[in-house]
Amino acid sequence: MLAIERDNSSLKGVLPKDYAHPRLDKQRLGQLIDLIGNIGLGDRENRSKDILGRVYEYFLSQFASAEGKKGGQFYTPRCVVRILVEMLAPYKGRVYDPCCGSGGMFVQSEKFIEEHGGRVGDIAIYGQESNHTTWRLAKMNLAIRGIDSNLGKEHADSFHRDLHPDLKADFVLANPPFNDSDWRGELLKDDKRWKYGTPPASNANYAWVQHFIYHLAPNGIAGFVLANGSMSSNQSGEGEIRKSIIEADIVDCMVALPGQLFYSTQIPVCLWFISRDKKNGRFRDRRGETLFIDACKMGTLIDRVHRELTDEDILKIAETYHAWRGLPAEASAQAGGDTAKSRHSGGGRNPERYQDIPGFCKSAKLDDIRGHNYILTPGRYVGAAEVEDDGEPFEDKMSRLTAELKKQMEEGAKLDKQIWQNLKEIGYGK
Repeated sequence: MLAIERDNSSLKGVLPKDYAHPRLDKQRLGQLIDLIGNIGLGDRENRSKDILGRVYEYFLSQFASAEGKKGGQFYTPRCVVRILVEMLAPYKGRVYDPCCGSGGMFVQSEKFIEEHGGRVGDIAIYGQESNHTTWRLAKMNLAIRGIDSNLGKEHADSFHRDLHPDLKADFVLANPPFNDSDWRGELLKDDKRWKYGTPPASNANYAWVQHFIYHLAPNGIAGFVLANGSMSSNQSGEGEIRKSIIEADIVDCMVALPGQLFYSTQIPVCLWFISRDKKNGRFRDRRGETLFIDACKMGTLIDRVHRELTDEDILKIAETYHAWRGLPAEASAQAGGDTAKSRHSGGGRNPERYQDIPGFCKSAKLDDIRGHNYILTPGRYVGAAEVEDDGEPFEDKMSRLTAELKKQMEEGAKLDKQIWQNLKEIGYGK
């Protein structure tokens, strides 16, 4: 560990050095070292980084699952990170995460660039983490992959000791703590970041939202995870803050996700996308509009309590957003290489042809949002999915269903009679 720190200045003082501790099982440690030593990393540097990185990410996810609620402090499910990264497409510029956990947002950003033919060195990574152990996990996670970053010289609270006070990022990707009531907001009542209203000391959701907005460059865009309550809450002035943000016309897109995606909570969450410039010359002018996507019914259960979004789910959500923004196929290909080109030109979807889909997506005007009292829940806007006509005439369908109902009621009566007979035989029936 000392040798690794000596050769990697960013890890100085970060790695654990307690492997000689008496309570550590030396035999297990030896077996683990032998196991890792026999992994076929090959001679190619990039392949070595990828395999080691995947091993590290696997253990992070397993630790998060074992830790339960505490696991949410350092690990955001990979499928959630992938949606954010695929939608924002951070090819070039400054990427910022002020509550970076173990660094998953940064890893996926770099992986996105590699997979789409871009240059990893085109993005600069800035992050911050308040938990010392988690900050060390992030430093190791990035170092294993050879990713340069600025996570500050130590762990620190983004609200009370911002390590990047002058940063204006091109992309903000984040998963802040949900509904945090212990953020000491009463000490920051007059903070310059609260442009849209002072957030309540009882909940940090809108403190995070305004922190993200404050650190966005003039053309910057942010994508972040929040609890569903953030879309509709009117408590402690949150509704007024949300109204101010909406009226500023910077809410770009809202995505409702299914429940059971997180290790830390079973509640459903949503994704917010904030754009400083909806008239961005690279995209379609979307001033006065917000895209709503309802993905609540997506995903597949991987065990009794955890759900994952499939590659197809992620692609459908991302391509819908790209189509709405009007990113030209040729621009996408130029930015992301052949993979992006084939992705945006195939599959029957054209990124220049967005269409509302009942039950899934809706491009709503600002007046529509005002009419819904500034509530941003996608279900209020997308409506119900169209039911495909099965071709059966109405009269025939009613006759069939009525006959089925009659049969089921007769069967129910027989079962009721049998139940009372059984009760009578054991002395409880009349």
